[in-house]
Amino acid sequence: MTVLLSVVVPALNAGETLPACLNALKNQTFPREDYEVILVDGNSSDSTRDIGRQFEVSVLIQDGKGRPAARNTGIRASRGKWVVFTDADCFPARTWLSALVGAAKKAAAAGTCYGGAGKTIGYMSNSPAARYVDLTGGLDAEKHLSHPRFPCAPTSNLMYRKDVLLEVNGFDERYHSYAFCELHYRLCEMDLGQFVYVSNAVVLHLHRQGWRDYWKQQVGYGKGYAQFFLHHRDRIKWTLWDEMKSAGQLVKLGALACLPAEEDVALMRRGNLIKTLGQKTGFVGTYWSREEHRRW
Repeated sequence: MTVLLSVVVPALNAGETLPACLNALKNQTFPREDYEVILVDGNSSDSTRDIGRQFEVSVLIQDGKGRPAARNTGIRASRGKWVVFTDADCFPARTWLSALVGAAKKAAAAGTCYGGAGKTIGYMSNSPAARYVDLTGGLDAEKHLSHPRFPCAPTSNLMYRKDVLLEVNGFDERYHSYAFCELHYRLCEMDLGQFVYVSNAVVLHLHRQGWRDYWKQQVGYGKGYAQFFLHHRDRIKWTLWDEMKSAGQLVKLGALACLPAEEDVALMRRGNLIKTLGQKTGFVGTYWSREEHRRW
């Protein structure tokens, strides 16, 4: 039996948040017979796969090869014309799927549409680290899609036609992170038509609550960013001089973070330093690695 949409959710030890995620997917206003939910479990040691079975979704076991590989596993197993991505720490609004499909159909009526992305906002962003993500639009698809050279949209709220995903072999599984941006870059190069931003397709995301977890996340992003630079170094030039200039920027951020300021300004300054330093840590260790150069 075919369906219109296949929702792919990669998960690893996501027992705490997965029930709310799957419950939100179960209660969509979109007709239930027209979409399937595929949970790709990265060989969790907790109750992740049992929760998936309790919600009667398709559960696939993927041997811990990372999220790009998990998403590709979901793509290959999907039966829908469209593949929709979200994460186990995300809670889609009830009208999420209906909004994405409606916008895609409207765009297709005027030409060709190969995908779309919705709005991701923070859920219970009460801690300083989580509030910082909201203040800076860390998962703001509209902002990321406006990038002049490398537009992209976070996988927390993303949809592509399955045929175009298969045509480009999906996500590049070599990436530690940033595979979503690299995939969108390849698709943009193909001139496939419209990719739409859908502001009323809303997903709530539980951001990292503490600075320690946020730091680890940003180090990972830095690693993926460096891999992107290496992969596309024919178009992105990065030299030791560029590295030195970026180090100088860190000094400025550090100085600003030490200055007294109003609460939100101080939070922004501290977050900017942690984010930039974390990403730089991951970037430098990856970009200047001989092993990574050989890999790419």
